[in-house]
Amino acid sequence: MVTTISYHNLETVRVFVNWWVFFILHVDGQPVKRKKGPAPKMLGNEVCSVCGDKASGFHYNVLSCEGCKGFFRRSVIKSAQYSCKNNGRCEMDMYMRRKCQQCRLRKCREAGMLEQCVLSEEQIRFKKQKKQHEEETARSSSVVTPTPPPDPANLDPQQEDMIQKLVALQKQCNKRSFLDRPKVTPWPQSQDLQNREVRQQRFAHFTELAIMSVQEIVDFAKQLPGFLELTREDQIALLKTSTIEIMLLETSRRYNPAIDSITFLKDFSYNKRILQKQIEFINPIFEFSKGMNDLHLDEAEYALLIAINIFSADRPNVQDHDLVERLQQPYVDALRSYIMIKRPNDHLMFPRMLMKLVSLRTLSSVHSEQVFALRLQDKKLPPLLSEIWDVTE
Repeated sequence: MVTTISYHNLETVRVFVNWWVFFILHVDGQPVKRKKGPAPKMLGNEVCSVCGDKASGFHYNVLSCEGCKGFFRRSVIKSAQYSCKNNGRCEMDMYMRRKCQQCRLRKCREAGMLEQCVLSEEQIRFKKQKKQHEEETARSSSVVTPTPPPDPANLDPQQEDMIQKLVALQKQCNKRSFLDRPKVTPWPQSQDLQNREVRQQRFAHFTELAIMSVQEIVDFAKQLPGFLELTREDQIALLKTSTIEIMLLETSRRYNPAIDSITFLKDFSYNKRILQKQIEFINPIFEFSKGMNDLHLDEAEYALLIAINIFSADRPNVQDHDLVERLQQPYVDALRSYIMIKRPNDHLMFPRMLMKLVSLRTLSSVHSEQVFALRLQDKKLPPLLSEIWDVTE
């Protein structure tokens, strides 16, 4: 059976930008005090940023009520188009929110609600189907029934050549970053976080690592066949949102379960226990890395996943969706065939890998809320990171 993969079921998420900004803004030892959980602590008297009703928490990056949360979600999922009898000039409050949907949606966006944080119906359906399939597999595992051997999968010559070039390209880009690692500001020997110079040195260390990672990903993307055929606007749209997810994939690729640490540029390793002293929400990043490590992916599978992630037509502001989907499809087909050859008895590996991409985007809602709170701090990021991450300075 031929499986068609549509990346409209993977809504855009800012996972790694949220982590990196959170990481960078906390290296001075002055994190925002807050209760453990997915959102900053509520005092009980907060009001919805959209309509003024009592707020129930941070939803899609904004402090809002359950009503506006549900309205925004339904509007995004259905791609709803509303009209206003007052030419879009309605003042939004608890009364008008039921009278004018267009102005209510406009106010949601003005308040900062992010469409990419909404989990689509396709994602939910995909998760349910995967869970149902796993449950059926578990129930039938006790009954041994003879099944005919599956047809052997094969990579055609074009796919083999594409995978080889993809792996070589990624190694080439990684090598350039490795050569630049002596330029990174050294990690300070002193652990005195009250020392201003120590805090600035830590800040510079992580921002420079982030810049190198962004440059490496941009270099990789530009050399992918077809990427430069896209308009400049579509290239920028794809890179702005895929970069943060690829950084997290690369992080998981360099995760060391033996010592529970992450390594950047070969030489810079950071243990989870040490990072927890600086960052409250580092746990989801390590959990994702551990989950990816458990899949035991090789270089080809990581390279194909990254290429698929870059050519995602559902990114915000992408204009030529058809071209982006056509450019993505060969990588999807090659990954499916490659997995069937490498793991002929594991029929769930392909959906498992795609679900990891869903997890990348779903996790972002938690971190985007924290970044929203951290933007109140006066931290100046380098221009490249501010632009690629859309951080308002």
